[in-house]
Amino acid sequence: MLAWLVGCLLVGIVSYGVVPTIVIRKKRVRLFREGTAPDCLALTFDDGPDPYYTPKLLDLLKKYGVKATFFVVGQKVERHPEIVRRMVEEGHEVGLHNYRHISNWLLPPFWLDRGLRRTAAAIERATGQRPLYYRPPWGHFNAWTPIVQKRYVTVLWSHILGDWNEKLGTMELFHRLRAAVRGGAVIVLHDNGDALGADQRAPEQMLAALELLLKDETAKKMRWVTITDLRNAQTNQQRLSM
Repeated sequence: MLAWLVGCLLVGIVSYGVVPTIVIRKKRVRLFREGTAPDCLALTFDDGPDPYYTPKLLDLLKKYGVKATFFVVGQKVERHPEIVRRMVEEGHEVGLHNYRHISNWLLPPFWLDRGLRRTAAAIERATGQRPLYYRPPWGHFNAWTPIVQKRYVTVLWSHILGDWNEKLGTMELFHRLRAAVRGGAVIVLHDNGDALGADQRAPEQMLAALELLLKDETAKKMRWVTITDLRNAQTNQQRLSM
């Protein structure tokens, strides 16, 4: 009986979550994952705001004049609205991740919809702005996601570098970051270490590696922009080529 129930659960997860994820990613259904502008790229950060690491990250981005996009967890926005407010005040962009950091494979339609609405409302209360962008945790979709996606632009990434793993080390992460620097790239990093599978102190080495990158001559030649600016640069480039 137990084996039968486990089998049914696995079949349900595969049909509700895994298969839609494969289809949506492959067909790029309402997805933005990289731009085409040769001189700019986007840094994005998931899983925050974190009361310790996110302010340090904002200080670092301000020091080097870099703008970024943050995909935030609604529950944490409610706890730390002042950090999210600071993001917007300093020229960054804020999008939705989820209300809690849970895979969409495990969220029924009602809970997914409710969680995103709660997160959007929390962001709007903190910043006065309604979020435009959505990135599901782990890039997992489900059969209901195409309905939800109609309200947002869904953003994935061109480069995911494993910065949640503390064993990776600062220098290896720096080398991966430098290799990812190219026009149109969308790089995902994490300013919080309490998600499932992450190391709690991993953001510390992410900050160190990112500062090494921002000092690097290759990085200085690029424009570090928000997702909106990256998309606009792509649109302007297309207009100029017509």
